[in-house]
Amino acid sequence: MNEAMANKVAPPKFGMGKALRRIEDDALITGRGRFTDDHSAEGMLHAYVVRSPVAHGTFTIRGVSEALKSKGVHLVLTGEDVASMQPMPCKVLFEQPDGTPIPAHGVPVLCMDTVRHVGDGVAFIVADSVDEAKDGAELLEIDYEMLDAEVDMNGALKEDASLVYPDSGSNLAYRNFVGDREKTEAAFDNASHISEIKIINNRLICNYLEPRSCLAEWDADKERFEVIVCSQGVHSVQSDLCTVMGLEKEQVHVMTRDVGGGFGTKVFSYREYPLAMEAAKRLGRPVKWTSDRTEHFLADAHGRDNITTAKMAMDKDGRFLAIKVDLMANMGAYLHCFGPFIPNLAAMMTTGVYDIAAMAMDIRGVFTNTVSTDAYRGAGRPEAAYLIERLVEKCALDMGLSSAEIRHRNFIKPEQMPYTTASGRKYDTGEYAQHMKLCMERARWDNFDERNEEAKSRGKFRGIGMATYVEACAFAGSEPAFVELKDDGSVDLKIGTQSNGQGHATAYAQLAAEKLGLDYTKINLRQGDTDELEKGGGTGGSRSVPLGGVSATRAAQSLADKIRDIAADKLEASAGDIELKNGEARIVGTDRAVTFAELAQSASDREQLQAEGNFEQAEATYPNGTHICEVEIDPATASTRVIAYTIVDDFGVTVNPLLLAGQIHGGVVQGIGQCLHERTVHDEDGQLLSASLMDYCVPRADDIPNFSFETRNVPSTTNALGIKGAGEAGTIGACPAVMNSVANALRREYGIEHVDMPVTPGILWGIIKR
Repeated sequence: MNEAMANKVAPPKFGMGKALRRIEDDALITGRGRFTDDHSAEGMLHAYVVRSPVAHGTFTIRGVSEALKSKGVHLVLTGEDVASMQPMPCKVLFEQPDGTPIPAHGVPVLCMDTVRHVGDGVAFIVADSVDEAKDGAELLEIDYEMLDAEVDMNGALKEDASLVYPDSGSNLAYRNFVGDREKTEAAFDNASHISEIKIINNRLICNYLEPRSCLAEWDADKERFEVIVCSQGVHSVQSDLCTVMGLEKEQVHVMTRDVGGGFGTKVFSYREYPLAMEAAKRLGRPVKWTSDRTEHFLADAHGRDNITTAKMAMDKDGRFLAIKVDLMANMGAYLHCFGPFIPNLAAMMTTGVYDIAAMAMDIRGVFTNTVSTDAYRGAGRPEAAYLIERLVEKCALDMGLSSAEIRHRNFIKPEQMPYTTASGRKYDTGEYAQHMKLCMERARWDNFDERNEEAKSRGKFRGIGMATYVEACAFAGSEPAFVELKDDGSVDLKIGTQSNGQGHATAYAQLAAEKLGLDYTKINLRQGDTDELEKGGGTGGSRSVPLGGVSATRAAQSLADKIRDIAADKLEASAGDIELKNGEARIVGTDRAVTFAELAQSASDREQLQAEGNFEQAEATYPNGTHICEVEIDPATASTRVIAYTIVDDFGVTVNPLLLAGQIHGGVVQGIGQCLHERTVHDEDGQLLSASLMDYCVPRADDIPNFSFETRNVPSTTNALGIKGAGEAGTIGACPAVMNSVANALRREYGIEHVDMPVTPGILWGIIKR
C-alpha cells in the first residue's frame, strides 16, 4: 500500500483524539446489559459454598447424608470428593536468590482437613435454590479444632509463631532480591546524608460493583463444558480450569459477557468455577454460583498489604546516590495466582522518575491466616510510587529543600532518554520537570499559604502535597485483532482483551473507523469467547489499547485496502482512486460509489472481507505525571477532606479524552479511598471485622472534589501509535499525593513527622491527641 492510498480516507469524524461518547452506555443505562448472573439455563441449579468460620484449624465433616435429604438439595461436595483436582494455580513460582524454587502452596479447590483463613472453602452444596442450599448447609456437622492464627506479618515471623504450614518450619513464604548490593553499599559508604522511612501500604478489598459469578454446563455428547464467568480474559480462565481439572483446551468453552468492574481481581480463576463445573457434570444439569458481598470480602483476593523500610543515600547537595529497601509482603494463607510476583513489580519501579544509580531491594513474602493477596489496580506500581514519593519528601525535609527543588535536582532529564534504571527498566521518553511545573501552576502552589490562613480563620487547617510518578504498563507482547466486513456494511472486530467498564468497544471502534471511513457505531466489538478466538491476553496492566489498539488499527487498514481493491474492480477504476467515506467506496471526484454492504453481499470469497492486524511490542510503555492534592482537616472531628486535586499527565497520545478522563478520575478516587477511608481490620483470632460495607468504608461522591486534569503528552517511541496507557495511572499517582498533603498539614500544625494510611477520623483523632 502506498502513502497516497493510505490517505484516501475522508477526514475522520471518529478517529484518534476525538472525544466520542461510549457505544456501550446505551445498553447499560437502559438495563440491557448482560452480566453473568443475568444468564440462566433450562433446569439450572444453584450453588452455595460452606466457608470456614475460623482463621486456622483442623476440621471433620459429618452429616452429608442428612444434608442430601434436605428439601431441594441435589449434591454435596467436600474435599475428598474433589481430591483429584489440582489446587488453583500460582503462576509465578520463580527461583529464590539461593537457587531454590518457591514452595507451591496454591488455593485448594476445597479444604481436606485444615482451614487457613476465615472464608476458606469447606463444602459446596447444590440445590434448586440458593436458600435451599443454605438450609442444607445447616445440616452439616463440621467440628473445628481451632489453632492459633497469625494475622500480622511481624508476629508471623516470630520464632514461637503458629505456622500456616507446619512442614515449612517458618511462615516465610519466599525471599527475593532485586538490584546490585555491592554497588549500593559502596554508594551508602560515600553518602553525605542518609534519609530513612518506614511505611505501611494497607490491605485493600476491591469491592467492584458486580460480585463474581459463574454458570457451568456439561454437554455429555460432546464431552465439553460451557462456562460463563465474569473475568478479565477468558483464555487465562480456560487455561486455569484445564490445569485444575486435567482437561484439554477443546473441552472447556469459556465466555464472558458484560463485566461490572475488575481492577485486577477478576483476572484470576477461583475455586467456585471448577466446583460448579464438577457439579454440573455429576448432575447433568447447569449449575450457577453467585457471590454475595460478604463472600467477596472473605473469598476474593485482597490487595497491597506491605510493610516497607527504605533508605536513600545522598550527596551534600541532596542528589540521590542509591536506595536500599526492605519489603515484607503479606501473601495471606496461600500463594495466589500472581501474588508472589506483585512485590517484584514494585521493585522494578522503585527508583521512580529519579536518576538513582544503584538499588538493593530485599523482598520477603509472609504467610498469615488471612485471605490471599494479589494484583489490585496497579499491581506493585502503586506500592513503588508510594514508597519513593514518601521517601523523597523525607529527603527534602532532612536536606532543607522544597518538594519541587529536590525533585528538580534528581529527575531523569529528557536528554538522558532512553534511560535504563537501576532495576533494568528502559524508559523511552519523559519530561518530568515540565509537567511538575505546569501542575504546580494549575494548583496555585505558590498561593497555598493564603488558603491555609483562610482555613485557620474557620478553625481548620490545610496541607498540600505532590507526587511525580512513572509506571510501567503494556508490557512486552502482542494482542492480535481480527476484522470482518458484514453483509449489512458493519464491521466485526474480534480481540482477546476484555472490557470491565473501560470503554474498549468505543476506543477500538474509533481507531478502526478512522481507517475505514465508517461511523464508529458500525464497528461491533466481539470479545470474551474462547470459541471465537484461539488465544488472547486479556485485560490487565493497562495493555488493551496500547497493544490491542495498534492491532485494531492495522487490521482495519488491511481491510480498507481489500475494500478498495474489491471496489476498484466493481467500479472499473484504480484502487488508488478509491476513497472510503460514510460506509461507501467512491471514485474520488465523482458520484460513482458502492456501499460496503453491497461489496460484502457480492463477495465470492469471505476471506476477501477479513483481515488481521498485529503489533509485537518489545518493551513496556511508561506513562508519567504529577499529581497535587490539597486537603483540609477539621481538628474538632478529625475529618480530612480533599479540597482540590490537580493532575498533569503524560500518556503519549490520547485516543479519547472522555474515556481517558474517566479512567484517571476513577483511579484517583480509589487512591483517595486507600488513603482516607478503606481500612481492613482483623482481630487477633483472624476474624475479618470489616467484612461488609457497613464496616469497610469506600469513598462516596461527596468525598471527592472536582478534578483539574490535563495532559502534557510526549509520544512513546516504543509503541507504534505513541500510546503509553492510562488504566492504572490515577491510582499510582494518588496515594503519595494525598498522603504527602496530609503529612504536610500535620507537620505544619502539630510537628507530626509521619503518618500511615489510612487516615480515618478515628486514627487521626488518636494521632492529634497524642
